[in-house]
Amino acid sequence: MKRINIIINENSYPAELNSTKTAQAVYDALPIEAEANFWGEEIYFVIPLKMDNEKPTERVKVGDLAYWPQGSAFCIFYGRTPGSRDGEPKPYSPCTIIGKFKGEIEELKNLSSARVKLEKI
Repeated sequence: MKRINIIINENSYPAELNSTKTAQAVYDALPIEAEANFWGEEIYFVIPLKMDNEKPTERVKVGDLAYWPQGSAFCIFYGRTPGSRDGEPKPYSPCTIIGKFKGEIEELKNLSSARVKLEKI
């Protein structure tokens, strides 16, 4: 596991990346800073990475971090998305889970805009 900080606006949250090749590529590209978008209770933003889905899934949980190849985006799932049917988030299309958010995820529900920075610890 590789530890990173996710800084959203002025708040810093710990996270861990898993052992996938995609997570390693994200880690190698850090630091990354971007203006975030929202899709329901998902934050996503474009990162400088072009990869195929390593382990495509549409089954994600609150707190999952994912790479969405269709948009070259880093995703943070913190609640229901427009595609949700059972209370769990559902990505727009298949993505690769690359890690887990370790901070107070409920705080993200108060955001209306976000500048995000990913950095190695």
